[in-house]
Amino acid sequence: MEIIPAKLLRIYLKEEDKYEKEPLLELIVKILKKNNVSGVTVLRGLYGHGMRGTSRIDIIRLSMNLPIVIECVEYEDKLMKILPKITDIIGENGLIHILDVEVVKK
Repeated sequence: MEIIPAKLLRIYLKEEDKYEKEPLLELIVKILKKNNVSGVTVLRGLYGHGMRGTSRIDIIRLSMNLPIVIECVEYEDKLMKILPKITDIIGENGLIHILDVEVVKK
């Protein structure tokens, strides 16, 4: 067994966030895939609150701008190469969080 240091990239958005009319979530996943970042996962939250307000299902207004989290685990050097581009397209629309993690390999 081998333990390898890596980084967990976590990006918080809202479902309806866009960059030049393209859904931000799809654009970020495309960038990660194009740069061979492994193990990208997108999670949809039921409820969230942050600087841009509260996100939740609103049946009365038929609104579903729910919180989204994009996660991936990768080596630091690879993430640092694409982080400036991701930061630029997210702008004020989200939050980027990076954590130290350890990957266990057989």
